[in-house]
Amino acid sequence: MAHSQNQELEYMVDEYYDTTDFDNSTFADESPQSTDVDDSLDSDFEDDFEVSKSKTDTSAVEARNGKDIQGIPWERLNFTRDKYHETRLKQYKNYENLPRSREDLEKECKEVGKGHSFYDFQFNTRLVKSTIVHFQLRNLLWSTSKHDVYLMQNYSVMHWSSLLRKGKEVLNVAKPLVPTMKYPGSVSQTLSRVQISTLAVRDGLMAAGGFQGELICKYLHHPEVAFSTKISNEENAITNAVDICYSPTGSMRVITANNDQQVRVFDAKSFACTSHYTFPWSVNNTSVSPDGKLLAVLGDSPECLIADAQSGKVVSNLKGHLDYSFASAWHPNGTILATGNQDTTCRLWDIRNTSQSIAVLKGRMGAIRAIKFTSDGCFMAMAEPADFVHIFDTQSDYGACEEIDLFGEIAGISFSPDTEALFIGVADRTYGSLLEFNRKRSHHYLDYVL
Repeated sequence: MAHSQNQELEYMVDEYYDTTDFDNSTFADESPQSTDVDDSLDSDFEDDFEVSKSKTDTSAVEARNGKDIQGIPWERLNFTRDKYHETRLKQYKNYENLPRSREDLEKECKEVGKGHSFYDFQFNTRLVKSTIVHFQLRNLLWSTSKHDVYLMQNYSVMHWSSLLRKGKEVLNVAKPLVPTMKYPGSVSQTLSRVQISTLAVRDGLMAAGGFQGELICKYLHHPEVAFSTKISNEENAITNAVDICYSPTGSMRVITANNDQQVRVFDAKSFACTSHYTFPWSVNNTSVSPDGKLLAVLGDSPECLIADAQSGKVVSNLKGHLDYSFASAWHPNGTILATGNQDTTCRLWDIRNTSQSIAVLKGRMGAIRAIKFTSDGCFMAMAEPADFVHIFDTQSDYGACEEIDLFGEIAGISFSPDTEALFIGVADRTYGSLLEFNRKRSHHYLDYVL
């Protein structure tokens, strides 16, 4: 992946994308106070905060009555929402490591019926807002239930309760992190002022990777950090991805992907590194198949690899993408793998025959930087770096799509485990927020009790 000196924690994307920001001063009175990290390294949020509804938030009822879902007052601007989208599409410059002709790629892409509606807008809050450390890494938001979301905001890992409309800091990585659990075989060390580059939360465990090759693990029900270390001392050893998964025998594992070409496997109880695998290029993303037997490995290469999760031996080579890949996800049935690439496409692979992809799905303007399936396998969401999240109906052979359009850089997407909610983290100076969509059930009257 591209390496850059991260002098400013927020909004690194401005250096890489030539886009037009909203005039922040115009709406300064509507924006929450800045929560930038200061030199004192104090918490972004000293205490829990709770409000019934901020004036900057938007509900489903308000959206149906004409309010913009992000609270953008288009009536006060010199252009309409549609006109601004048109301008964004023309001006947005997709980042490429391997510039190539895309003419043949366009012919491969599947014809998809758009205009469908699978998830309805439910709520948008600016009380918590995502921030991004590296412009290519967009896995910084996780949902553990339809009411619980974890996201990065500057140096804080925040928990948002969509039920209580309440936010709370669960980890401050600016202050010294002193690991409390030390086991034989684990190499813990105190860390401080960590810039979180990637995040995963599953079954009570949170794992976060850092911009300087760090790994931090914390149990959600414990106030302290369980394990922290620098897993690589090489320069430019960014932890690009973390995955919490289970082995075929049922043991929980934490898997990291780093710029030093290494994939490392940690036992989630002792936090000992049980194995590590070396690949020919920087590893940007890994994901483990539902049965724990296969490992998808993506990185600074147009090719994607399938490896044996126990030995690291490559068993399949997936060819078709034109640039570097940064996202992958397995369908719950374990036979379909989705990969996202900077060539602006997501490819679907049947691992029983990997000679070619079974479908190519196209984005609107940028790389595919995040992919998630619902736990029942009915839907797949893919996110571009900014403005667009696409939801595909897998039961229609990915031929039906809902396109969610918004404004701002996308820090992450996550379905709730019960499939009822989809959360989108938006990183923007003025309109940074957390968007919530609910699975469409035709029970609109329930909105009025909120």
